[in-house]
Amino acid sequence: MSPDHDTPRDDPRYPIHKTDAEWRADLAPLQYQVARQAATERAFSGKYWDHFEAGKYLCVGCGAPLFESRTKFDAGCGWPSYWEPIQGEVVERVRDAGLGMVRVEVRCKRCGSHLGHVFDDGPEPTGERFCINSAAIDFKPETP
Repeated sequence: MSPDHDTPRDDPRYPIHKTDAEWRADLAPLQYQVARQAATERAFSGKYWDHFEAGKYLCVGCGAPLFESRTKFDAGCGWPSYWEPIQGEVVERVRDAGLGMVRVEVRCKRCGSHLGHVFDDGPEPTGERFCINSAAIDFKPETP
């Protein structure tokens, strides 16, 4: 897990860099608030919380593949939930001590976009639940 960070703005550790104006131009307002300002969309309001088509979920900031539909499950929490990322290397875990509790934030490792949080109450085989904002991801359907 990486050390505490406030937000992913202009962090040289990420290979994808854009100015704030570029992020605002490339993302819809809610996507910007979630991905670049670490906001959270309301439960049961995002377009992917109950979406179960075959395919991959990509970062809205840079298009990096993050999660596969085969790892998605209904956690009943109102956000898309996955038991593992496509590869452990595509997401970064960051200690989040905001809101009076300690959680583990999940970010895209390519652009630093805030995706959501990971909890240890998921199903086997990992026991983890990656609770991800719909506004932080796009969907690419599987092609036959």
